[in-house]
Amino acid sequence: MLPKRRYLPSLGSFATFEVAAKHLSFTTAATELNVTQAAISQQIRGFEKALGVTLFTRKHNSLELTPAGESLLRSVSQGLDNICDGIGAILSPPDVAVITCSGTNASVAGWLKPFVNQFRADNPDVNFALLASDEDDALRNFDEVDISVICGNERCEVGERLYYLFPETVEPMCSPAYLKEHGPLDDPGSLAQARLLDLHRTHWTANAIGWHPVTWDDWCRATNVSVSLSVPYLVSNNYPLLLDAAVAGEGVILGWHHLVKSQLDAGRLCRLFDKPLQVDRGYYLKQNAASLDKPHVLQFIDFILSRLAGTQSKTS
Repeated sequence: MLPKRRYLPSLGSFATFEVAAKHLSFTTAATELNVTQAAISQQIRGFEKALGVTLFTRKHNSLELTPAGESLLRSVSQGLDNICDGIGAILSPPDVAVITCSGTNASVAGWLKPFVNQFRADNPDVNFALLASDEDDALRNFDEVDISVICGNERCEVGERLYYLFPETVEPMCSPAYLKEHGPLDDPGSLAQARLLDLHRTHWTANAIGWHPVTWDDWCRATNVSVSLSVPYLVSNNYPLLLDAAVAGEGVILGWHHLVKSQLDAGRLCRLFDKPLQVDRGYYLKQNAASLDKPHVLQFIDFILSRLAGTQSKTS
């Protein structure tokens, strides 16, 4: 016998379940819903008790949906989507188009923001929300996020779209002022006396992204450079900070091509040795399923891809 509607748990319990099931993390669900992790855990336990079924398999550091949980998630997601569609049908559409994007601090500030500036020149009525974090990669799964810049992960959920952007490529760079004062830097061996600017291993947390960033030691090993490097002059887990230091003439940095393009074009940085390292992972633009029919989002994606195609054809 099917349960009567008046005996079902509260609508809030279903919404909480959907968010927790989507992230498979009570902690991430708590962040999205702006409550404590304990509150999420308690509400899910009460929800399971009210339904008389176990929805999650709780492991040491992870969650998995049970078959009952997977079945309920499909129904709950469809039901909540129908509610949103119903509300949208009785409300006026918003007057302002907003594109919400997510990515790491460096990718949002150094790569995406210039595209936003260029796009706005011809589309001044489109607003942007830029969400940047090196610690919360789950931002890309939030319902309000339209597109995300992701690296090294070409997996996506059913209904989402992935657009390949470019490979991850890094190489040594410094400012002309630093080169003039501390040069010449004619070969990799000269790095032994250089002031190196390096990324700290905690640049990304293990919970956010499943690999470490490229460091000077990584670059030397991958390019077969044998040199005794000095202790880095400056180490930080914030790449934009290191980039500012390099432009200011404080040392030599590993420059990610997509993040330093504007600095190279303006002559604020210059390449050394012509020894780029292309890492075996790429960058992608992920469009969430809920944004597939938003014209302004599609327009912005087409704008980015066309600009990238033009840039690549000039350098090929």
